Amino acid sequence: MTTDNDIRNGRHCIFLMHVHLVFVTRYRRGVFTKEILDDMRGVFTSVCADFEAELVEFDGEEDVHLLVNYPPKVPVSALVNSLKGVSSRMIRKKNHPSIRRTLWGGALWSPSYFTGSCGGAPINVIRQYIEQQRTPH
Repeated sequence: MTTDNDIRNGRHCIFLMHVHLVFVTRYRRGVFTKEILDDMRGVFTSVCADFEAELVEFDGEEDVHLLVNYPPKVPVSALVNSLKGVSSRMIRKKNHPSIRRTLWGGALWSPSYFTGSCGGAPINVIRQYIEQQRTPH
C-alpha cells in the first residue's frame, strides 16, 4: 500500500481517484488570456470544493485541462456539468472583451468534453496482480 498523502477517506471507503478533464471552447476559438485563466482557476477551485473534490492542476491555451481529485460518490458527469456551467456563467459575467468579441450566443464551452481516469497503477500491473491471486481449491 502506498503512503501517499493524497489518499483520502470517506465514511466507508478509502480512495485516491483522479480524473483528467479537457474542455474546449465553443467554435474552438482561442479566447483565453492570463487574466481569464486566473479567474477560471478560482471558479474551478470553488466548484470542486462544493463537490468535496480538489483541483490539483489547471492550465489552458485554446482548451482547458484540469486534474481533479474527487470522491467516489461524485459522478464525473455531474462534476463536469457544474464546472462548465458555473465557469461559463461567471466568466461571461466579468465581461472580458476577448470573449465578448469572439464568442456569441451565450455559450463559452463546446457541449463535448474529454475525461480520462488517471492515477494508481497501470492496468497491466493491476491485471497481473489479480491473475496472481490464489484461487481456493
